[in-house]
Amino acid sequence: MEKRHNYLRKVAELTSQHFITNDMPNVAGLVLAGSAAFKTELSETEMLDQRLVPIICAILDVSYGGENGLSEAITQAADSLTNVKFVAEKKLVSKFFEEIAQDTGMVVFGVDDTMKALETGALETMMLFEDLEVTRYSLKNPIKGTTKVILLNPT
Repeated sequence: MEKRHNYLRKVAELTSQHFITNDMPNVAGLVLAGSAAFKTELSETEMLDQRLVPIICAILDVSYGGENGLSEAITQAADSLTNVKFVAEKKLVSKFFEEIAQDTGMVVFGVDDTMKALETGALETMMLFEDLEVTRYSLKNPIKGTTKVILLNPT
């Protein structure tokens, strides 16, 4: 029992070391997986940093250890991880609309304005439409050795 308790403490400490940076979780979610009750004990212990508890996405039972167990855990966690991605995307879109509503001037639209902001290093976050049809032309001046990029939106 003492060895198990010490192991639990060590895992909780390493979890904090690896998944907390600058006093905040550095991952969007955690999946705890294993073939025994240890994962549940870890999630319920006071030794686990309480900042990590809200980002536990799933606690999964897997049949194997090692690489096979990891593959099984990834397969089982797919739905939970999709939800984490969805929540992150929802936060991004909410922030985008908040900036528009407040008229902060911190939002640009369209290919031209976005490229200008990108070239000047003024972008913090860029959201793109997956099926955006843009043709990119790179024109090289052989005499001056310069390159100019032109993006054309066919619509």
